[in-house]
This record gives sequence, C-alpha cells and structure tokens, in this order.
Amino acid sequence: MDNYHITKDEDKWKLTKEGNQRPSKTADTKQEIIEKTRDFMADKIGSVKIHKVKNGIQEERTYHRKDDPRKSRG
Repeated sequence: MDNYHITKDEDKWKLTKEGNQRPSKTADTKQEIIEKTRDFMADKIGSVKIHKVKNGIQEERTYHRKDDPRKSRG
C-alpha cells in the first residue's frame, strides 16, 4: 500500500507520495486538496495522512475504504 501526505508548503497545499519530491496534486485550500485527493485515489490503494498547518497529523484516510486494515468506523 502506498503512503501519501497532504501538507502545506508556503501558500499551497500539496499531496505527495512518500519518497517523491514532486507533489501529485496541489491546491490553494485544504478543502480543495482533500477533494482532489478523493478523485486522485479513486483507482488506487493507499493511506493518506492529512497534516495540520504547524505540526502533527490531523487525520488518516485509507483508500479504498474496504482496504482499511482496521475494523473501526473512523
């Protein structure tokens, strides 16, 4: 399973695959990058960590949902 990160880089939000230098997607707002990520991950299996502006991870999402190793609803 591939791992991706949504982070803020100066004035843009970006979706980057772990190990890559260049982002897969960019957007002006966090909400916009989350929506673009949903579309981008439609045919992929992976984990997306959504980071806070400063430090830490706000949320982690697994795409496709059926591939989530945890049985929780969260």
